Amino acid sequence: MIRAENVIKTAQTGTHRVEILKGIDLHIERGEACAIMGPSGSGKSTLLGLLAGLDSPTSGRILLDGTEITRLSEDALAAIRGRKLGFVFQSYQLIPTLTAEENVLLPWELAGGAGNGMERARLLLNEVGLADRSGHYPVQLSGGEQQRVALARAFMAQPPILMADEPTGNLDSANGQHVLELLLELNRREQTTLVLVTHDPALAERVTRRIHLRDGRIGSDERG
Repeated sequence: MIRAENVIKTAQTGTHRVEILKGIDLHIERGEACAIMGPSGSGKSTLLGLLAGLDSPTSGRILLDGTEITRLSEDALAAIRGRKLGFVFQSYQLIPTLTAEENVLLPWELAGGAGNGMERARLLLNEVGLADRSGHYPVQLSGGEQQRVALARAFMAQPPILMADEPTGNLDSANGQHVLELLLELNRREQTTLVLVTHDPALAERVTRRIHLRDGRIGSDERG
């Protein structure tokens, strides 16, 4: 489902060139639940952004479900993301002028979805425990509630791939556990390939694969 081939990412800072990723080779199977781990500065979020097509590698290739995304135009890349990918940001990235229901419905509307999108949006909000908060705006929701709205939004278009950057990082332990259970349940039920960046050992223990980055390289790759 996801393949990275000799992916290198560098950044220019003043007169210095910094190597963030140093030749990543990675293959994630359809339906896997995978955590990308490592210390701060190891390149975790950079790798996730590249796999999602939110940034471009300096060199190397990335394929999503058989389609190479590293040479696509921005319009073509946006179309691929719309069909194949849901993304949950650590900072939620909800649109403040839209209600919870409208935020969840947005990917369906942008994709020109057929059928009753409102029904699915309400079903997802009910599944994340927010049926009674559907008409509230982000400012009226707690951090845990906003993250659950973001999670429902990521699943709205039934993407085959879901990526999440520290999905429990800004939450207390109770809300973090709730979001974790929702992620894993939606992954199991909808057979979504799940890729998470996390520092949370409790989350990492629940997935089927753990990839540890060290200094821009894969240090270990554990299954089970």
